[in-house]
Amino acid sequence: MKKPLKILGKFILGILVTLLILFAVVYLKYNESLPQGSKGAEADAMATKMLTALNYDAYKNTRYLSWTFRGDHHYVWDKDQYKVVVSWYDVKVNLNLKTPTTSTVMVDGKNITSEEASNYIEKAHSYFNNDSFWLVAPYKVFDEGVTRSIASNAAGEKGLLVTYSSGGTTPGDSYLWFLDENDRPKGYQMWVDIIPIGGLYASWDNWQTTETGVPLSSLHTLLILDIDLQNIKTWN
Repeated sequence: MKKPLKILGKFILGILVTLLILFAVVYLKYNESLPQGSKGAEADAMATKMLTALNYDAYKNTRYLSWTFRGDHHYVWDKDQYKVVVSWYDVKVNLNLKTPTTSTVMVDGKNITSEEASNYIEKAHSYFNNDSFWLVAPYKVFDEGVTRSIASNAAGEKGLLVTYSSGGTTPGDSYLWFLDENDRPKGYQMWVDIIPIGGLYASWDNWQTTETGVPLSSLHTLLILDIDLQNIKTWN
């Protein structure tokens, strides 16, 4: 019995050492400090150009958005009423974004109440904050609590640095947006609380124009990880 346990222990240790080495390599190659930006008219003008390229008026006037995040999380968002149906596996949460405590929960077709329901509501809210950001982040650059500045990364590339001082699940996160020749986002570098490596780049690809005229990106590549959004629809 001791020999198999010893072999298993060596195997697990080997995996941990390999992961640590991989993390160190990625950290040394990609980690950057958050750049210092310059706030003011130039930053606001760049943000406005991006919104114009993305038909912000169409987004503002769209009431409903639905999508699937990485095949697991499903959403139907009533933007006007601040409500969203969040479902994953056998869980369905009718989430009220303004007053989450009034949200309702069903698991396997049965209503759930009390402490168990609050755990599902909190999880649904966290899922929505993350997964909707990967869908509509460019449209949020003038949200309350957001600061905008012009900044350059370590390679000297100039972009729009957006910092969220409030809202969401992890306030304080920053994103350095880079735009293409048509002022449409092509990707950003991230300085976020949940990722210990600063400045990782995520692309914004596979743009599609929805039924209400809203351009949305359905694919993001982060290192070797693809973050895909499926079944994107909008309507009024």
